[in-house]
Formats: sequence, C-alpha cells, structure tokens
Amino acid sequence: MPPVFRFAPSPNGFLHLGHAYSALLNFDRARETGGRLLLRIEDIDMTRCRPEFEAAMYEDLAWLGIAWETPVRRQSEYLADYRGALDKLSALGLVYPAFESRAEIARLVAAREADGPWPRDPDGAPLYPGDAKSLSAAERDRLIDTGMPYALRLDMAAACRRTGGLSWKELGEGPDGERGMVPARPEAWGDVILARKETPTSYHLSVAVDDALQGVSEVVRGQDLFHATAVHRLLQVLLGLPAPVYRHHRLIRDDAGRKLSKSSRSTGLRELRAAGLTPAGIRQLVGLG
Repeated sequence: MPPVFRFAPSPNGFLHLGHAYSALLNFDRARETGGRLLLRIEDIDMTRCRPEFEAAMYEDLAWLGIAWETPVRRQSEYLADYRGALDKLSALGLVYPAFESRAEIARLVAAREADGPWPRDPDGAPLYPGDAKSLSAAERDRLIDTGMPYALRLDMAAACRRTGGLSWKELGEGPDGERGMVPARPEAWGDVILARKETPTSYHLSVAVDDALQGVSEVVRGQDLFHATAVHRLLQVLLGLPAPVYRHHRLIRDDAGRKLSKSSRSTGLRELRAAGLTPAGIRQLVGLG
C-alpha cells in the first residue's frame, strides 16, 4: 500500500509561510515515496472558519504547485464520526461533563496558586482545576437539563490506567531533539476537552478519528504539535485505531523568533504573491530551494 499523507489547515485566516512549508513537505514526501496526498479542512470552529478563507486556501496551494486527491474531507460534514467516537469513550466511563466557564476556571487556578504554582500543560495552559468529576450522575443530569453550557472532558487518570505506557515512532525531530520511539506522556495534559455542548468534537478527538478513517500512515506537521501526539496516541489506543508514524518539522518564525500566525501579514502567501514572489521563491524562503 502506498503511504498516505495529509495537509490539514483550518480556514480561519489566510495561509502564511509556515503553512506553505508544511504543505510542501507533505507534497514532496508523497512524491518521493509514491504516496498519496490528502487535503483535510479542519472547520469545526464554526465561529471563526469562513468559506472565503477555505476558497483562498485552495487557490494558494494550487499556486504553489501542490496537487491533492479529491474529494476533500471537511470536518463539519462528518460530525457523526466524532460523535460515535465520543460515545465509545463514554461507554468506557472515561468522559464527564464540566460546567465551569473559562472565567471560573481562571479564578480557580488563581486560588490554587495561592498555595504554589499550579501545573500547566506543554502549551503552558493550566490543567483543569475543577471537581466536576466528583459530581453525582443525578447532579450532572440536573445541570445539563437546566441548559447550562458544559465541556466534555477525558478522565485522564482513568484513561492512562486503561492503556498503560504508550509511545510513538518519530521520524522527524521534537523540540528537544527527540527521535525514534518517543515515550508518550498524555497525563501532562490533564483532563483535556473532547467536545462541548455546542460542538461534538475537539481538535484532539477529530484528528485521531480523521487520520484513522483516511488511512493516513505518516503525519507530517509542525513541532508545535509534538507533545500533543501523546494525547492522540492515547485516543488511538482507547478507540482501537491504527497508529501512523510522525514526522514533526521545524517551525517557520518571524524576525522576533515567534511562531507565525494567520495575522502575520508580512509572511502571508497572498501578500508575498502580490509582492511578486514566485512558488520557487517561496520554496527558497522556507529552506526548500
């Protein structure tokens, strides 16, 4: 079977040089190995994702000379797949609703830090500090019936007990030079959110499900997602999904050393095109010349 690669942007802004680098790496790997390249549109954030950004992505990628298989998978059209995965995890007793707002969580963290630093995940966000896991089933149902917003969280401790030790095969390089078989430490993320009342999935859940359903065998993506791979491996094992190999790549940064964002107009592909750069020039800018 030929290897399967994927480029999976979110249409919440225009593509920049960092996206171009990742897309070109996937495209080049597919050509080198005789593999297939898929394009997936990660549009589960209904408030920020817009059709004009999606259309611009197709235009920019085609201008770069990148070809992909059709049809394109748009996550918003497959919410039932994620709901089914969430139901499996719920049946294992690994999912619970948490009702704190973001502001309430911030207050809880501040209160906890009166006694010392509160643990944070690899991205620097504080771990969930609430006690919703201890609510009775009757109290959870009562709160849900009132219409209160909630997030569905993974009981990380119970999940890790069920799976035991995990690892993944790293063909690229982690932020600290990690390669080969890398130990996965999903517990560092705490009780991650898997879905919300208004959205039946999260990035972690949907990426694990999508990669399996699309037969992705090699995930080529930025080092900013290196540590999140631990959560994805955990979900793959819990759901009985196959594990791809991973190839995390360096990030393209601005002059101040910051990771690029979609608001980085100076590195936006559309702005660079308007300034006269060619696809070959883009390759040189990102070090693929």
